[in-house]
Amino acid sequence: MKKGIVRKLFLLTTGLCVLILAVIFVGQTVFFKQFYVHQKVKDVQAALMSYERDYLNDATNTQEIAILEQNFYQKYNTWITTLDARGNLINTDDFFMEIKLNASDDTLSNKTLKVPLYSVINVEDFSSNNPFLIPWIEEGGTIAIEGIIMNNQPVILRMGRAVSNLREENQLENRQMVNKEYEVVVKRFANPTQYHEKYPGFLVEGTITKVQLPEGAGVSRYTNHLFLERIKAFQADLLYGDYDSSGNVNQIVDFEENHVNYKIFVNRMNDHHGNPAYLFAVTSLQPVNEAAGMIEKYYVYIIIGTLLLVLFASFFYSRWIARPLLRINRTTQQMASLNFSEKLPVTTKDEIGDLSRNINALSDRLHAHILRLEQDIEKEKQLEHTRKEFIAGVSHELKTPLSVMQSCLSILQDEVAPHKRDHYFKAMEDEVKRMDLLIADMLELAKYESGTYQMKIDSFPIDTLIERVCEKLAAGIASKQLHLNTALISVEVVANELRIEQVLVNFLTNAIRYTPEQESIFITTTEERDTVKICIENKGAHIPDEQLEKIWDRFYRGEPSRHRSSGGTGLGLAISKKILEMHDVPYGVTNTAEGVMFYFHLKKKA
Repeated sequence: MKKGIVRKLFLLTTGLCVLILAVIFVGQTVFFKQFYVHQKVKDVQAALMSYERDYLNDATNTQEIAILEQNFYQKYNTWITTLDARGNLINTDDFFMEIKLNASDDTLSNKTLKVPLYSVINVEDFSSNNPFLIPWIEEGGTIAIEGIIMNNQPVILRMGRAVSNLREENQLENRQMVNKEYEVVVKRFANPTQYHEKYPGFLVEGTITKVQLPEGAGVSRYTNHLFLERIKAFQADLLYGDYDSSGNVNQIVDFEENHVNYKIFVNRMNDHHGNPAYLFAVTSLQPVNEAAGMIEKYYVYIIIGTLLLVLFASFFYSRWIARPLLRINRTTQQMASLNFSEKLPVTTKDEIGDLSRNINALSDRLHAHILRLEQDIEKEKQLEHTRKEFIAGVSHELKTPLSVMQSCLSILQDEVAPHKRDHYFKAMEDEVKRMDLLIADMLELAKYESGTYQMKIDSFPIDTLIERVCEKLAAGIASKQLHLNTALISVEVVANELRIEQVLVNFLTNAIRYTPEQESIFITTTEERDTVKICIENKGAHIPDEQLEKIWDRFYRGEPSRHRSSGGTGLGLAISKKILEMHDVPYGVTNTAEGVMFYFHLKKKA
């Protein structure tokens, strides 16, 4: 059986590794280029949207825009710029020529043209040592211009020193516009006359009034001739109507140059003035061809390494896989016998390791559930003991008044001492009232312990409440000739006034009951940072230290026999405890030098 498992694992491992190798090879050779191009286009499109937001934020800052273009190229290996509605580069105030046209009959007479020099000349034709390698381009020099009118705007096709130079070699020419005109657009018309009727030409002369050349880092913007040629080709298509400029149209165009594929992205947008503009970007796809070719050569080493890995993995499985399986089998058998002491070592992160970890977790969980079940059983036993104790306490408390009432009824029935008839009726009435009070206290305590009772919280002055309670119990204080001393501060607290009054009545009643005659009771309030501490101290009696925590239990009076001679139902302090716990405030009882002090805290009104 073990040999069968090992053989299956060996064949499965070998087949899986070979399959993975084949899938990777096929995916690399068939789908990698398409995936690369798709992902490249997706990334650039997302980057263009982000660039547009950054551009609109810095549209008036030429330096910031140049930095944005440089950062975009460095991050995405993509050239980018912004063109106006006529396809001209925006922000070319560092590379232009102003020409004052001579007076003539033409519509351009006496006008000043601002010509972006990148459209007709390369920036390398100028240098700092000899700024004017084309000698006739200088301020004050004469110049002749040939072009066409498109949409009532002049478009320059050629420039020369004179009209006679416009067809010579040293002329300046927008080659993309000229090629578009002769190779494509003119052929669309039946004859040149129709072409010139739609695109009337002009030939003017003028004087160069200003030549501005870029300096420093700004020169780099005009050194990428392939990018500039694509911009001028796009401008030619745009001006001649071969680009759909209506609506918010984004286009992606493929083109090849020197056996390298490129992607052109043209996104239409509105500039910060609301005028139409274009984001123009060009990215090269050359890296994907180089990477694919290199990986194909590297696949020889990948195949050799993968085969070695297959042999090693198969050997490892065939030698070691049976050992953890046997250990798992032994451990699960012990778990079936409810022995959870043994744990599986987790030495790997494979399926065997996960299985070992899950079995350990199952063992711990089963062990924890069994322990919790044992604890629940123990709690149930304690609860049953508490129920029995509670029933015994209630039975004990009800047994005495029932016995008294039975004795009184027997005496009345036998007509013994008829002159004490009213006395016996009064005794039975007192016992009935005591039973009624006991039942009411038991029901109230059950209500608090149910967990469903919701108290209404409000603010009230604590000193007023204490004074009201003292007045309510004044008769009991006077009957024992007790001295009541109060030191109260006027402060508002946040609590349930009715329930806090019940606590005060219970504490003060308890103090009156256990204070010897003619002794003193002290009630004080102390203001602390966020709370008010209320203390009720009675003189002349102490509670044994071992009973301080037990006095909060129901029916507890400090004597094992639970004698009723001291009065009360034995539930007052238990009820007070639940009320204070529902207020979530500290409380307690402590022995003082001369007596016992009950205290609790209440939160001050903010």
